[in-house]
Amino acid sequence: MTANSVNGGGIPVSAVPGSMHGLRVVEVGTSVAGPMCGQILGDLGAEVIKVERIGHGDDTRSWAPPFWDGVSTAFLGLNRNKRSLELDFKEPRGAEIMDKLIRSADVLIQNLRPGTLEKAGFSWERMRELNDRLVYAEMTGFGPAGPRAAEPAYDPLLQAYSGIVSMMPDTGQGPARVPLSILDKGTAFWGAIGILDALRRRDRDGVGSKVNVSLLNTALDWVSIGMLGRMAGNAPARNLGSGFPGVVPYGAFPTSDGHIFISAGSQRLWLRLLDALGVPELDSREGFGSNTDRAANRAEVDTALSEVTRAFTRDRINELLLAAGVPNSPVRSVGELPDDPQVRAIGALAPLPHPQVPGLTVVNLPVQVDGANLPHQTPPPLLGADTESVLGSLGFEADEIRGLLDAGVVATTEARAGRSVSDGTAVC
Repeated sequence: MTANSVNGGGIPVSAVPGSMHGLRVVEVGTSVAGPMCGQILGDLGAEVIKVERIGHGDDTRSWAPPFWDGVSTAFLGLNRNKRSLELDFKEPRGAEIMDKLIRSADVLIQNLRPGTLEKAGFSWERMRELNDRLVYAEMTGFGPAGPRAAEPAYDPLLQAYSGIVSMMPDTGQGPARVPLSILDKGTAFWGAIGILDALRRRDRDGVGSKVNVSLLNTALDWVSIGMLGRMAGNAPARNLGSGFPGVVPYGAFPTSDGHIFISAGSQRLWLRLLDALGVPELDSREGFGSNTDRAANRAEVDTALSEVTRAFTRDRINELLLAAGVPNSPVRSVGELPDDPQVRAIGALAPLPHPQVPGLTVVNLPVQVDGANLPHQTPPPLLGADTESVLGSLGFEADEIRGLLDAGVVATTEARAGRSVSDGTAVC
């Protein structure tokens, strides 16, 4: 790729790899948080070696449907710019390979169940003996200490534990979670930030360090303002659905074919909104004339405005309010995004050739450097596709590699069988 090439918009792709180019990251991860953190570092240019269970690999390989040409979209969305090594590191010869891998690494990321790596002989103390320059990022559910430290955890469990579920509107079908992996991905972001900080510390001090991040810490950061409010003695915030405390109108309003999200955060915008919709007289209605009054009469304002917005299509209101300078957005589905002109203009999507998914398109790292997206290295790997080449980089000869393959210490499941772990379809 060159600085002149573009991917889906006017944003060029840099000819220069990210700043982590030349560093080796070992990812012993599964599901979302660990793989997402590894993908971020791979996007930044690192060589990421994904250590996977023999014959099964990362759990997300089997999280399907949805599929894309027989491959789990969960796996495709979390594992680009990596190499796959199938390895049984609990077997003695596999542990020797893991030793060599750790010695060669700059960073090791893991989000296995607490204690799993330690039981296999890879405590932080042992890894530090093998490589005192290693940066070790440990991801857990509840953190490294306390009565729940050893428990496994998933995103929805910590959403419930941290109060996030209690903030969601009542669906009439019981508590609901945020339908995105906000804690897993947030923990991945904090993990990447911690790793970058630890690498800077290593540049200064010459030694690596251990980075701890957890879903609980991430959740507490998300809810920190509300938690501080309660600690200060304030009443619990009222659930306003799409609304926002202290600003009215602010939220989703019905249209003839969907909903429009409107934010009139000042008296000036309120008056512009009414003029654009042809109902300036609403400002004269009792309890509607100031934001303070509207906040006290939120239900009445929302009802009156909804009666007006229902007469318009979603796109027509969007057009009228944009012309009037009133902040708004149609409430859209995810399926509308790939063809959206703004999404394309910022180069958010890029094709990434894949041996099993010919039309694969990925969402780029949401960072541009000097006006350019960072280049991709590889598509999400087939299971075991890089086992032999990684072993070769560690100094193993061809006959040694064959012996390890024959003994089941390592494997090349998809690369050799030409099959998909997700559903058994042919790779090519």
